[in-house]
This record gives sequence, structure tokens and C-alpha cells, in this order.
Amino acid sequence: MSASDRVELFTRYEGNPILTAEHWPHTVNAVFNPAAVAHDGETYLLVRVEDRSGISHLCLAKSADGLTDWTMDSDRTLQPLLDTDAERFGIEDPRITKLDDEYLIVYTGYSQGGPLVCLASTTDFRTYERRGVLMPPEDKDAALFPRRFEGRWALIHRPVSVTPHPAAHIWLSWSPDLRHWGDHSILIPAREGGYWDAHKVGLSTPPLLTGEGWLILYHGVRRTAAGSIYRLGLALLDADRPEIVLARSSEWVFGPDAPYERMGDVDQVVFACGWILLEDGDTLRMYYGAADTSVCVATTSLSALLAWLGRHAESE
Repeated sequence: MSASDRVELFTRYEGNPILTAEHWPHTVNAVFNPAAVAHDGETYLLVRVEDRSGISHLCLAKSADGLTDWTMDSDRTLQPLLDTDAERFGIEDPRITKLDDEYLIVYTGYSQGGPLVCLASTTDFRTYERRGVLMPPEDKDAALFPRRFEGRWALIHRPVSVTPHPAAHIWLSWSPDLRHWGDHSILIPAREGGYWDAHKVGLSTPPLLTGEGWLILYHGVRRTAAGSIYRLGLALLDADRPEIVLARSSEWVFGPDAPYERMGDVDQVVFACGWILLEDGDTLRMYYGAADTSVCVATTSLSALLAWLGRHAESE
């Protein structure tokens, strides 16, 4: 294959990284892994901010064009409840699902027992209502669907098993009330052997409804002699029965390549928690953390992603 045959589905913004620790109004260690949503005509990012203590909180950054002139609002921060078991060691990696005029924020809390899945909600990103712990440790990488299925909520999440062989698969669970969860099942298992997603997989951005079903962007981890590599792949779920996986990419679509993705606090990592579909209905902006150090953005075409998945899918 010649260089002219190489297809890159995502185009990195030439101004990357768009947010770094140096942009913050106070001293922090790193900023990364933001949730993303369009709100009041602007792009809102709920950014994971890691202080020099090692504890993370979530801070709002907003921009009129979604690329430049970011404003960080310290009055619109979701701070961890350090006096609670669920958030004793901070909060991180949010995903936002919009439902009518409410935003449901699923995020990882770090408890004494390990990472767990928490829920908060807001209408204005100024005041937040804690809705409790959805999944106990060890669990993370979670998001809700923006609609109910036969009266039930569906949650994608990533528990970790430790016996007989450590594994981290993507699971789907169901709830009538966002408090009591059941009917748990593996949705996307980690592959084995030399695959790019052989060690563990986890949800990246919240599911996006398309004309062909729910498009899923997920991260896969491969362990190498030099350490782990985090890359992104695609899957497609049935629109009415999201427990049915219609297709899953055999190859990764986005991986660490730029210097700011290859080197940082954690090398070789691209980690997306949010994407926004623009008004043309096809352009997608993916906001992601690079090397657990900075926030970046890449652009792609929804129709191109679906077409690529159709050509590079392993039918489930």
C-alpha cells in the first residue's frame, strides 16, 4: 500500500493541544479527558483537572468556536466530596448525556475500595445534584444512553474481573430508576492475543444515534514490552436493542502519533470522553486527553466513520 492509499479518518486540529496546565488560572499538574457538549451556543468541556496533590476535580471550560479562546470558570467546578467514601481520592473522566433540558454526568469516583461509577445532573453547569453511586468498584468508563428502552435506562460501563484471568470488558446494564441495576451482560469483550484491544477495552464517548444504529467509540489497550498503548476503535449497536452488537472494527481508527500524544505523564495515550456532532449533521469533533497531560481535538465525518466500519468490521 502506498502512502496515497493511507486513509486517516480523524484530522488533528493544527492548534493542538487546545488546553494545557499553563492555561489554568491556578497551578495544576495536568488537564485532560474532557466530556463535551454544546450548550447556549457554545462548546462546553468538563475537564479533568489533576492538582499537584494527585487529586482530580472537574472544571468547566467554554469556547464560542470550540477551538480557541477558552474560558475556565472556577465557579462552575464539580469538586470531589473528599469526606465521602465514593469520592475520597477524587473524581475524573466524565461523560455527558443530554436528556431534554437536563445533563446527566456519569463520572468515575475514586473510593478507598477503588474506582466506581457515579452520577450527577445539572441544567446550567453551575449547580450539580449528586445522584449516587451506580456501580461499585472496580468499575469505570461509563455513560448513559440519551433515551430509555421500554421504560428502562441503559448504562455502558467497564468492570474488571480478577479471577481466573484478569480481564476488562465493556458491559451493558439496565435500570428502571437510575438507582437499581440488573440484567448485566458483556457487550464488547476484550480480544485476545496480539490484537490492538487485547488487554482491555472501555467506552470512550457516549453512544451516538445514527441512521444505522448507535455508534460506539471505545478505547482498547495493548500491552507491549515498552508499556501500554491506548487506541480507539468503533462498534455499532442496534438502535432499539443496544445489547445487539451489529459490527465491531477489526482495526483501530485513532492512536497516539503526535508528540503531545506519545509523551506526557502517561505515554502513548489518546483517551476520548466527549464528541459533538456539528449542525451540518456529519462533522464530528472529538475531544480527547493526550498522554494524560493535555486536551486536544480531532475532526472526522460521521458518514465516513460508518462507511469505514462497514468495510473493516467483524460481524458479532
